Amino acid sequence: MSDLLHIKDTFYFEVPKQLWRSEKSKREEFPSHFVRNDSGYQDWEALRLYESLGEMKGLEGVPTLESLTEEYAHWRHGKAHHGKPFDRFLEEADSQSWFQEQLALGRFSKQQSEIDKETGEEVGETSDAWRSREASGKTLQEDWRVAKAQAENLEAYYSETPAWGAEKIREYNDHLDGKILIPQPFGKLQNNYQVESGFGISKFMILMLLIAGAIVWAFSRLSKKVENGRPAKGKLWNMFETFLLFIRDEIARPAIGKHDADRFVPLLWTIFLFVLGCNLLGMLPWLGAPTGSFSVTMGLALVTFATVIVAGSIRFGIVGFWKNQVPSMGLPLPLAIPIVPMLFLIEVLGLFIKHAVLGVRLVANMVAGHLVLLAIMGLAVAAAGTSTWFTAAPIAIIGSALFSVLELFVAFLQAYVFTFLSALFIGSAVHHH
Repeated sequence: MSDLLHIKDTFYFEVPKQLWRSEKSKREEFPSHFVRNDSGYQDWEALRLYESLGEMKGLEGVPTLESLTEEYAHWRHGKAHHGKPFDRFLEEADSQSWFQEQLALGRFSKQQSEIDKETGEEVGETSDAWRSREASGKTLQEDWRVAKAQAENLEAYYSETPAWGAEKIREYNDHLDGKILIPQPFGKLQNNYQVESGFGISKFMILMLLIAGAIVWAFSRLSKKVENGRPAKGKLWNMFETFLLFIRDEIARPAIGKHDADRFVPLLWTIFLFVLGCNLLGMLPWLGAPTGSFSVTMGLALVTFATVIVAGSIRFGIVGFWKNQVPSMGLPLPLAIPIVPMLFLIEVLGLFIKHAVLGVRLVANMVAGHLVLLAIMGLAVAAAGTSTWFTAAPIAIIGSALFSVLELFVAFLQAYVFTFLSALFIGSAVHHH
C-alpha cells in the first residue's frame, strides 16, 4: 500500500493486496494507461512519430533516430519526466529547441515578428517572408497534431508487436494488486494520478459525493420527522440538533449578528457537516481525507468567498460593497486623495488573501497530522531486523494510537474553525466597516 495513501488523490481505491488480486493474463486486459506507459509501447510509438517527422513540410534539422532515442531514454527516466511519451519529450526537453522553435512559428504575433530571427531583416505583416513563415508554422502544427493522433494506436501496437511475456504480465499484476481502479467514462488517464484529457473521476470526488449524499439523506429523513411541528426524537437527531444550535448560537449570531445570522445558518451548517465528514474519512482505513487535497479546500474557500461577494453586494450594492472595503475615517481631502486608494488596494488584496489562507490552513492541518502518524509508524519499519525493534515497536503502536485520538479531535476542531472563520468573513461583508 502507498505510504501517502491518506494525503493524496488517486484514480483508484487501495486496499490490502490480499483482498483484491489482479489476475490478468494478457496485455489487452490491462488498463490502457498502463499499456501506454510501458517502455516497449513508448519506444514503438516513438519510432512511428519519428517516421512522421520526415514527412512534415517545413520541418528542418531533424536529428538521427539513434541520437533522439538515446536522449529520450535518458530524459524519460529522470524523476521530473518519468514515463512521459516521445511527443512530450520533443515539446518540453531543452535539447529539442530546434523542434519547439519551428513548431511555435505559427503562434508568433505580428508584433513579435518585426525582426526575422534568421536574416535579421524587418518583416512586415504583409511581407512574403512573414506570410511564408506563418503558413509553414501553422501547417507544421496541424501535421504534428495529426501525427500524434495517428502514432497513439493501441490496436496497431497489439497487432504489430509480440505479446508480453509471463514475467512482465506478473510484474504488472503485482502493481495492480490491491488497486480498485475507478472507471473513467469521461476522461483519459495519463497514469493513476493524472488526467491526460477529459474529465477524470478521482477517489476524493467519490468520497465527497458520498458525504454530500449522506447529509442529504439524513436531513431529508429528519425533515419528515419534524414537518408537522413534532420534536425530533432519538440520539442521532438530538445530536444533530445540538450541533445546529451550537453553530447558530455560538458561531453565526456572534460573528454575523442576530439580525442577519439565521439566513446564513443553513450554509454554515452544511459547510461544518461537509468539512467534518471529509475530515473523518481520513480516520478510516483505505479511504483518505478529501480535505487533505489543496483543490478541495480551495473549492470550499471559494464557496465562502462567493457568499461574501454576493451577500455584500445584495446588502450594499455592487459598488457599495467595494466602497465598504475602506473604513470611514473622516480624512480631509488632501489626505484622503493618496490614502484612500492605497487603503482600498490593501483591503481588496487582503480580501483575496484571507480567503486563500482559509483553504491553505485547512489542508495544512489535515496533511500535517497524517505526516506525523506516518513518521511514527515508520519507526517500527525502520527498526525491523535491528536490536532496537522491541523498543521502537511499542513506541510506534502507542504513539500511533494517541495521535489517532488527537487526529479525531483535530477533525472536529478544523471543521469548527473553518465554519467560524467563514462566519466572520460573511459578517464583515454585510456590515459597515
